[in-house]
Amino acid sequence: MTQDLLPEDGAETGPGEADYVFSDQIGHLLRRAYQRHLAIFQRNACDPQLTSVQFVTLCAIRDNGPSSLIELVKSTAIDQATIRGIVDRLKARGLIRQTSDAQDRRKVINCLTDEGRQLLEDMVPCAKRISEMTMGQLNPAERLAVTHVLQKMIAQDGEE
Repeated sequence: MTQDLLPEDGAETGPGEADYVFSDQIGHLLRRAYQRHLAIFQRNACDPQLTSVQFVTLCAIRDNGPSSLIELVKSTAIDQATIRGIVDRLKARGLIRQTSDAQDRRKVINCLTDEGRQLLEDMVPCAKRISEMTMGQLNPAERLAVTHVLQKMIAQDGEE
C-alpha cells in the first residue's frame, strides 16, 4: 500500500470500527423507506404516468380548492421550482387548468378539470392500497407509532 493511502496519524478504521454507520442513520433509513414507497407507488398507480408528487398536488387542489403556486408550496411542502414543473405537466395532461384570480389578475390559480377529478377518484383506492403496501408487515401498533413519530418530526420544521 502506498503511503498516501494510509489513514492520518496511523489510525486505522475498518469494518465495524467506525462510530458512525451511515446505514443506521435516520436520513439514510428515511431515504430508503421513501425509495421503497415510490417504487410501490409507480407499480400500483392506476395511471402509470402519474407520479406521487403529481398525485399530492392534485389532492391539495381537491382538498383546498383552487390554489396559487404559493398556496400549493405551503400545502404540499414541495419547493416552488419543483411545483412549477409539476403544475406545467398536470396542465399539459389536461388534469388542471389555470385562471386568473378575480381580485388580483396577475395571480394564477390552478383548478382541477373534470379529467383531474376523475383521475383522483380512480386513484384514491390505489393510493390506499399503496399506503397499505408501504407499511408492509408492520402491526397496527407499529403503523400508528411510525405515523405518529413522522408527524412529530415534521411538526419541528422551522425549529432548527
